[in-house]
This record gives sequence, structure tokens and C-alpha cells, in this order.
Amino acid sequence: MSNVNSVTLIGNLTQDPELRFTPSGVAMTKVSFAVNKRYQSQGEWKEETSFFNGTCWRDVAENVAESLTKGMRVIVVGELQQRSWETQEGEKRSTIDVDIKEIGPSIRWATATVTKTPRSDGGWSSQGQGQDQPAAPVARQNPGPDEAPF
Repeated sequence: MSNVNSVTLIGNLTQDPELRFTPSGVAMTKVSFAVNKRYQSQGEWKEETSFFNGTCWRDVAENVAESLTKGMRVIVVGELQQRSWETQEGEKRSTIDVDIKEIGPSIRWATATVTKTPRSDGGWSSQGQGQDQPAAPVARQNPGPDEAPF
């Protein structure tokens, strides 16, 4: 079996996304969100909350910072990454974050308006493993009367 590290989480943003730029000018946005699990145990409803941090990069980072705000319900798709470090007191610490590949508002209990941003890379994407890949075709929202949707 191949190594697959993919996770989909649905939760609420616990703070506004934070857009920053690396010294070389690459956009990155940090997000934090809470995922609630509600279940019934011995006839009583219980709720557990897990908190996650994630980072998205480049165009996704800029779009997230412009589009999403604290409290919004979001769907997050990405890969789990563990970070480890040692405190000044010599204690070992670690955390698991999400390297976000896709993120957007959940429309289960809300509506959203989507505005397509213009592509600046000439139709090619260099996301993932550093290899250039052709961009996926984009479906038109409302094809004309003489146009097939695909």
C-alpha cells in the first residue's frame, strides 16, 4: 500500500486567517479551526471539540485571507504534518498541523458567492512535488445556449 496522508476536516474558524509573506515574497496564511463531534452516550448528548492549526500557501493563502473570517464553517483538505521541538528547559514538544491544499466555506447552513480570480501562471500549476502539471479545466457556471457544459 502506498503512503497516503490525506485528511478532510469540517469545522469553524476560531480566528481570522492571518496572511503573511516569506522573505522571498511567497504568501502564506495561518488558520485555526475547531472540529466538534456530537454523540449520544447512555441517553445523554455529549460534545467533544478538537482544535487544529493549518497553513496554506501562494494564491490559496491570499484567497483565504480575503474570503474567510472567524466563525465561518469551513471544509479543509490537506496533509497532516508533525512538528517537534525542544523548549529552553529541555522538554520535548510536538504538534500536528494541517498543510492545507484546499479550503472553502461549507454551504450546509450558509450560502456563498464565488468569484473566480484570474490565473497569473499561464495555465500551469507547480503545486505538489515541485512538478509542473497542466491546470484542470474550469467548468463555466452558465454555458450559453449553443455551448455544451463539457
